[in-house]
Amino acid sequence: MSVTRVRVNGRDQDVTTQPRAALLWALRDELGLAAVKYGCGVEQCGACRVLVDGVPTSSCTITVDEAAGRDVTTLEALVGEGRAARVVDAMAAVDAGQCGYCLPGIVTTLVALGERSAPPTRDDLVRALDAHLCRCGSQPRILAAAVEALGIVDE
Repeated sequence: MSVTRVRVNGRDQDVTTQPRAALLWALRDELGLAAVKYGCGVEQCGACRVLVDGVPTSSCTITVDEAAGRDVTTLEALVGEGRAARVVDAMAAVDAGQCGYCLPGIVTTLVALGERSAPPTRDDLVRALDAHLCRCGSQPRILAAAVEALGIVDE
């Protein structure tokens, strides 16, 4: 076991993990941040997506050691803030989530997309969500909510 200091949601946290442990497990098991989910374990579904230095990152494949010294942001820190609140409200308005398992990662990715300096296009949106897998088939509603929340205008 080793102790590693990671900055999570604006606070330095000491986590005790096995060497090379996935950040996902430290976030869930040690810090109690349940929005991040285990899905596939190989960066293919997006359920574990967090922001690392503002970039959407799969927490299932980045280790705690790799996250040390970087800013990690989970959905818990984003909810209630400007763009995240708009994304969540837009998702609820169109009943975008059937089971909701994928939505924390999707909302986190959409917040990062909306915070870029250039306004996102529909192509940017599709590329950003391409790494997310909604097993319930809610993608059309998720896309509609994202277009609304991010103010994307068809060209």
